[in-house]
Amino acid sequence: MISDRMSAAEFRAVQKADQSEAPSKYRNKKTAVDGITFDSKREAQFYSSLKQLERAGQVYEVELQKPYALTVNGQLVCTYKADFAFYDAIQKRNRVVDVKGVATKDFVIKKKLMRAVFGIDVEVVR
Repeated sequence: MISDRMSAAEFRAVQKADQSEAPSKYRNKKTAVDGITFDSKREAQFYSSLKQLERAGQVYEVELQKPYALTVNGQLVCTYKADFAFYDAIQKRNRVVDVKGVATKDFVIKKKLMRAVFGIDVEVVR
């Protein structure tokens, strides 16, 4: 006799498999480069080009996912994690870059807070 029923564990396994196949909200595909998993192909490509510039001596002190505590009047409002922060030897300045396909409302606010709190203009690469 064949049963049309499945156990709870079998159901959870099917649910998990279905969820892992679903595309992400913004259709980005996680991509790994140098053992680092990036949220999108575009972010991985930017990292690869940044590493080439670093090898050429054009950028230094490359940091990934650098956190910035956005504090106003002694109160922590939120934390912004920059995709990339580095020193540009050609432009002779520190740069903060975020790779975005879609600028969310949260990002727009955090970008404005970065300017207000630290005087840093976050560059958006699309």
